[in-house]
Amino acid sequence: MPKLPPALFPLEPDPALLDTLPMAKRICLGAIALIALLTLGLRLIPALSRTFPPDWQLMNADAALCVLFSALSLDLSEPRHSRRMHQLSLLLAALVALLAAATLCEYKFHVSLDLDALLASGHGFPSPFFGRMSPQAAGGFALLGIASILIQTRQRFAIRLADLLIFCLGLLVLIVVSEYLFGVLPIFGLSMGMRTSPLTLLCLFLLTQVALFRAAEDGVFSILLGSGIGSRIARLCSPALLALPFLSEAARAHFIRASHLPSNYATAILVSVAAMFSFALLLFIAWRINSMEREIRDLSLRDELTGLYNLRGFHLLGEQALRLARRSQVPFTVLFIDLDNLKQINDSFGHSVGSATLAETGELLKETFRETDVMGRIGGDEFVVAGQFSHAAISVAILRLREASARHNSEAGRRFPLSFSIGHFTSEVNGHESLRELLTKADHAMYEEKWRKKSTSG
Repeated sequence: MPKLPPALFPLEPDPALLDTLPMAKRICLGAIALIALLTLGLRLIPALSRTFPPDWQLMNADAALCVLFSALSLDLSEPRHSRRMHQLSLLLAALVALLAAATLCEYKFHVSLDLDALLASGHGFPSPFFGRMSPQAAGGFALLGIASILIQTRQRFAIRLADLLIFCLGLLVLIVVSEYLFGVLPIFGLSMGMRTSPLTLLCLFLLTQVALFRAAEDGVFSILLGSGIGSRIARLCSPALLALPFLSEAARAHFIRASHLPSNYATAILVSVAAMFSFALLLFIAWRINSMEREIRDLSLRDELTGLYNLRGFHLLGEQALRLARRSQVPFTVLFIDLDNLKQINDSFGHSVGSATLAETGELLKETFRETDVMGRIGGDEFVVAGQFSHAAISVAILRLREASARHNSEAGRRFPLSFSIGHFTSEVNGHESLRELLTKADHAMYEEKWRKKSTSG
């Protein structure tokens, strides 16, 4: 099988959708095949028709064959099947396209190829085209058959053409559904006798969904299966965007027929409602994009183990906090914290215990400092805090941290004490130090404390 061009590979698909799509496709194809087989059974055994609703007799035999062959072709085209099954899938798709094209030629040139004589047919409508599927259905099956062939070629041009054909198929199905639901004059200038039967329309709608899911594995529609921001928004908003025009038109027709409002006033109201709904949808999309961007930013700026900012996140948020402090004319302090004896903890109890110790340190910092303070883990055992602290305020904060650490160490079952070496530096109101300079000076102060600890213990 030829390799798919890299440009057509979809983005990383959503695993949850990949788990549910195969089952959804099998259910749709199973329902479609069952309808087609029952319809063909009614044609072959007319006595059975009395046990089924009249709508079952409206689907023509040629339409039922197209439905059955299309369902089999889409199922056999799945990658799990063998090469021989894929060839059979292509053959069935070609038969669907040829049968539908022949029916369209009969309508176009007003000739009869006796396609309806393959099986007993006839739906009782007074029509010069007795027994044939409607041209709407024939057009849909022609598009579906050709698209099913192109999907399996896995060539760049063929996949893009298949996407276009499936898009046109979706448009045709929406038009026919609208015609059927609204009960307007028939499409293509045909008589009411040429309307597509409900069962044919249902099967064509389900086949379109399956074909779209099948094409979404490689082509443009792959955005609907992705796990990115655009894919999630597309899946979220497409139902509302597709349903809005139909709901608006249905409401307008209801108001006009019921004579509740003049037609011009009803149109003005519905257009305004649709405009505001679109605006609200736009606001919702913008809100979702912003929230997802925040999630992505947090993933790139935060340390996964502790939930604090990483080095990049600390510098980004710390610079903003420093500029805000300078504008507000308040002191700004950087606190540098080194977790003592992390190497000994790892060597004695294992790296899992060391990781748990780092996570506990992060929790202590969150409990001690304010949400407005910028807290980060910038190294293996190095933590930093930056915020608007005066000399007195930072001393109180350090005392709270040491008291919290002492309470933590007094808990039953502790196998090792949690201790820190802490240094800090405060930039006064008129200070001009950069965040990097403040961090360096706080680091030096921390090492001075660590050296004093070693000198005292020695």
